[in-house]
Amino acid sequence: MQISGQSAIITGGASGLGAATARHLAGLGARVGLLDHDLAGAEALAAELGGAAAQVDVRDADAVGAAMDAVVAEIGAPRLAVNCAGIADAGRILGREGALSTELFARVIGVNLIGTFNVMSHAARHMATLEPLEGGERGVIVNTSSIAMEEGQFGQCGYAASKGGVASMSLPAARELTGLGIRVVAIAPGLFNTPMMEGLPEDVTAKIVSNIVGPKRLGNPSEFALMVAQIAENPYLNGTTIRLDGATRLPPR
Repeated sequence: MQISGQSAIITGGASGLGAATARHLAGLGARVGLLDHDLAGAEALAAELGGAAAQVDVRDADAVGAAMDAVVAEIGAPRLAVNCAGIADAGRILGREGALSTELFARVIGVNLIGTFNVMSHAARHMATLEPLEGGERGVIVNTSSIAMEEGQFGQCGYAASKGGVASMSLPAARELTGLGIRVVAIAPGLFNTPMMEGLPEDVTAKIVSNIVGPKRLGNPSEFALMVAQIAENPYLNGTTIRLDGATRLPPR
């Protein structure tokens, strides 16, 4: 798929990996629509890029549908949808008082996994209305997993389970949607220089970087955005999860 002239919808587009993806795709000539819980941030970036924005809680399927419909009315049905909305709240299975942290677990699953499914389903609904491009392709959905899908750390049961679920959806979603001309691929990023990382003390950041094989640094969000574009442009990528991690393997803590 050639990105120039196409519409792309990005969730979590107000900051971090989502914002970098929006900027990169807009730079390649795409019309971008941003869905985010942070409406002010999404609107500011959309204004900068000449795109559209809407507020949404991705856990709410009806709200996702309404927000996507509103953005589509401005930029057109998406050829590309990128799921970057997510949270990384940590919590033990047994809390300090011995209580199960079920509420936190459910919230992380709700945003990261159910939210991804909601956006994927509504994006596919719009893509299915488009005329196929050369080769029969109508659209591409890129979901964000994490290397925690395989190496979840202490206190990350919810996060690891949610991101493992995103990765596991890639193949069955591709099998189902390929008949409509829609590809589905997930990216599993490693340790990236996002706002969450920028707020950590230098010694903590140094310890994190020590686990990265090479390049010996945090990933740049622009490198995630580049991978999104490469997935869109390569028609044979489908139904898989790509680790983007500098050969990082996470330790237990």
